[in-house]
Amino acid sequence: MGKKPAVEKRRHEVASRGGNDAASGYAPLPGIADEMVDNNGAIRPAWQRFLAGFGAIPKKELTERFARADRYLRDAGVFYRAYGSKGTGERSWPLSHIPVLIDEREWQALSAGLVQRANLLEAIVADIYGHNKLVEEGFLPPGLIAANPEFQRPLAGVKPATGHYLHFCAFEIGRGPDGNWWVLADRTQAPSGAGFALESRVATTRAFSDIYAETPVHRLASFFGAFRDALQTMKHSGDDRIGVLTPGPANETYYEHAYIARYLGFMLLEGEDLTVVNGRVMVRTVAGLKPIGVLWRRLDSAYADPLELNQNSHIGTPGLVEALRAESVTIVNALGTGILETRALLAFMPTICRRLLGEKLHLPSIATWWCGQKEEREHVARNIEKMVIGPAYSRAPFFDDSGESVLGSSLRATAKDSITDWLISDGQKLVGQEVVTLSTTPAWVDGKLTPRPMSLRVFAARTANGWQIMPGGFARIGAGDDAAAIAMQSGGAAADVWIVSDKPVERHTLLPAEGSFTRNMPGSLPSRAADNLFWLGRYIERAEGALRILRAWHARYAEAADPSQPLLADVSEYLAAIDIGTDEAVPETLLRNIDSAVYSASNIRDRFSPDGWLALNDLAKTAHRFHVSVAAGDDASHAMTILLRKLAGFAGLVHENMYRFTGWRFLSLGRYIERGLHMTRLLGHMSGPDAPDGALDMLLEIGDSVMTHRRRYNVNTARLTVTDLLALDPLNPRSVLFQMNEIHREVEQLPNAFVNGQMSPFYREAMRLHSGLAVMTPETMSGEFYNRFERELEQLSDLLAQTYLG
Repeated sequence: MGKKPAVEKRRHEVASRGGNDAASGYAPLPGIADEMVDNNGAIRPAWQRFLAGFGAIPKKELTERFARADRYLRDAGVFYRAYGSKGTGERSWPLSHIPVLIDEREWQALSAGLVQRANLLEAIVADIYGHNKLVEEGFLPPGLIAANPEFQRPLAGVKPATGHYLHFCAFEIGRGPDGNWWVLADRTQAPSGAGFALESRVATTRAFSDIYAETPVHRLASFFGAFRDALQTMKHSGDDRIGVLTPGPANETYYEHAYIARYLGFMLLEGEDLTVVNGRVMVRTVAGLKPIGVLWRRLDSAYADPLELNQNSHIGTPGLVEALRAESVTIVNALGTGILETRALLAFMPTICRRLLGEKLHLPSIATWWCGQKEEREHVARNIEKMVIGPAYSRAPFFDDSGESVLGSSLRATAKDSITDWLISDGQKLVGQEVVTLSTTPAWVDGKLTPRPMSLRVFAARTANGWQIMPGGFARIGAGDDAAAIAMQSGGAAADVWIVSDKPVERHTLLPAEGSFTRNMPGSLPSRAADNLFWLGRYIERAEGALRILRAWHARYAEAADPSQPLLADVSEYLAAIDIGTDEAVPETLLRNIDSAVYSASNIRDRFSPDGWLALNDLAKTAHRFHVSVAAGDDASHAMTILLRKLAGFAGLVHENMYRFTGWRFLSLGRYIERGLHMTRLLGHMSGPDAPDGALDMLLEIGDSVMTHRRRYNVNTARLTVTDLLALDPLNPRSVLFQMNEIHREVEQLPNAFVNGQMSPFYREAMRLHSGLAVMTPETMSGEFYNRFERELEQLSDLLAQTYLG
């Protein structure tokens, strides 16, 4: 309150500065946010350089800069999953373009408080799952532990292999208008947001590259590099792998799981990828079972092991707790650490800190009272107007708890009269927290800087040198003046956080130093990833085959306008046999194939380039738009051409950019098998003696081989020449033999192609099919052969799945 006159004076000074009003076309700097000024109303030094540069940017250019940042996030595919009454859906990362700037000296003081807090949390969880002295000595109520759904009883007495329960934490912190910071919530279960902080930094620097380059802002790479090195030291042997354990694509922060795995070079794993053998965690790969030494888990503890924890979990790995008892794997953070996020625990932190660390809590928690005690319960009832009452066992801060909390000031008088009875009857399950007034930071709203409430999410990693605090993080920015609206599920946004020094800062990178590097071979390919790559290849090729047939059909329909014409009727019959109708210009089956390709790709985001992902989604969006807007005939034929070009663009990106290792081989095998099946079926149906007039020419068109046929054969279209070109020509990338040659070449390079000097059953079958086709001549190709070869190709696909994908 004491700083208001000075703030108003400074607001007048900024607003009256020349060249910074809307009429001049420059960005206006009206309201002063709390974060921008100190207690004396002066602009904080960290903000001065930014505001000077920002104020010099014309409004039109500013709009273009913000669009550039948004375009980066969109092109990179950055999203989070929103849940609501209308179901779930992917939402673009909601970037608030104006960063939050904090002075380095202030950040150092904050960091010291957070390091103390991380050590305190480590000591608390070690006691809860160890000797339980805090309960015994009365520092923690027994019911707060025993009845807590996050207390995992099977983990009691199980010590982590590294001796530490916590390795990566996050803290939700807020500043009051008086300038003091406090902790709103601790994040120890599976803290999210570090990857989003990186992407927010990249996007924000796209908007303010000039200002960022001139400002000594601490970089983030060193934080991740130190943590990556720490995880490497936790491995039990040189053969051990490190994995990021994700609940899967349906999780709201799955993008971040994939991003972090790709950024740090770890395997992205789901529970089904793992199995426990003789007390060791193993990952199923196409080369067999491989040991896992470290798992950075991103799923809640209870779901990690359906055998000993939540029996209804479908995303866990049976036996994981057994492996922890054997100390053969390190899980980051240890299972059961979610109990530290319990909201009621905040009420006991000051006394516990003095008991365990012998120190005062440097960074206080938001004022919290557990209502299971008489004195605290009465205090909450007396001060209900200033309180938020919520579930004691909740792990979310008040603004992120999906409406579970009750704001005391919003209660009617009759409800306030009965508050004491409620607190007495349910006090063990309730906490009261002081209503938070969060400080504000500038956000760009309706063409001007507007103060909005803010909280910070800050990350801490245990490294070889102790806890290291990320020099930044991300800020959650409110959609309005209400602090309860800063959660992203409630419409809030996220802003980058710049820690500004008064001297030059080091520019760290995760790349090795010049002249000292080791070329590491790509890690083992999990069977699930190989399965998704294989089916991505099949779905893409299946969609292309359908597009080529449909384009040829609609081109002829546009000329004849008679679907009963023999050739059109014959092809319609063929399409119906493979569940593709001609009643719609863009059939549902085609959309399903494309959507299935997108789904397969979404399961391997850590192995998929942003360009490829963008191209595939563009293909899907265009196909769905054509489904409702294109008519049969010439329009449909043109639409198919557009889709084929987009599909070719995607295929080209994959072909040119994907590393030629095991994953590439499974993607390629899926394409070769599907293309071989496509051409085999077509030849069996359209090259026989009963095929209608024009079938051979249409077959060449579908096989994209019209020009090649004219150059290679000095005769008109004939069954033997078409069969030779589309079935047996080893140089035609559309021929069946070409697919078998490529299958043979890729199979040779697969793991375990030879076992004890002998071909594997899959390799032997691929060789048999290849040899059988290679000795055929156009004269010996028949409908019977095509039917048999189609069945054998499908069996080869099944054998591949049995060998590598099970």
